[in-house]
Amino acid sequence: DKLRTTKKTKKGNRSGKASWPVLEENLRKWIVEQRAAGHGLSTVQIRLKAKSMAKQSEINDFGGGPSWCFRFMRRHQLSIRARTTMSQRLPDDFVEKLENFRSYVTTAIDEHVVRADHLINMDEVPLTFDIPMSRSVEEKGVKTVNIRTTGHEKSRFTVVLACSASGAKLPPMIIFKRKTKAKDAFPPNVIIKYNTKGWMDEEMMIDWLQQCYSKRTDGFFKKEKAMLIMDSMRAHITEGVKNKSNQ
Repeated sequence: DKLRTTKKTKKGNRSGKASWPVLEENLRKWIVEQRAAGHGLSTVQIRLKAKSMAKQSEINDFGGGPSWCFRFMRRHQLSIRARTTMSQRLPDDFVEKLENFRSYVTTAIDEHVVRADHLINMDEVPLTFDIPMSRSVEEKGVKTVNIRTTGHEKSRFTVVLACSASGAKLPPMIIFKRKTKAKDAFPPNVIIKYNTKGWMDEEMMIDWLQQCYSKRTDGFFKKEKAMLIMDSMRAHITEGVKNKSNQ
């Protein structure tokens, strides 16, 4: 009966019982202990631990490959989860705000006849010198996924990225948190800036307009109208930035 009800496209039926139930139960307990302590876990770490446990238990026919690992995770309700500090939820009216913003942008593009080369989207990306794991194996249904870090993840800098609707990329800008210039050599097509906070402010935004935004297609001669799309960060909407954008 089970064979008759199986889909014709299915090549095998290997979702039955575990070949090494004791090993998998001990491994599951180890994963729960590691996650309770806030340690991030990857599938590679799980496979290495499983092989170590199999060796200690004198299980010689255990392979511990990627396929076994994902079947083990499926049997024990485990999945790869993104790191979160707390359960987050979007505001109730975010769909309405999103549609209003899209409508406003579309109307402005049609009204001013903005070509794809001149339609620019910009945003800042905060990064750290010590990047902790962003994903970990965790039990399904858990809303908050904590991962312990080394404590150096607060040494951060900011990368400013922008591209046009046609796919062209503008030169990236990196803002380091320091007062003096670094002596390191950087690629010539990357704009390097410094301030005491390491993130975007009005001065950095004006520099970005001069050194990056002007590098768009025909951006130097300003023969056609352009549109810069970005969020409402305070540094983006100061009077000085607005005046510089309109020049």
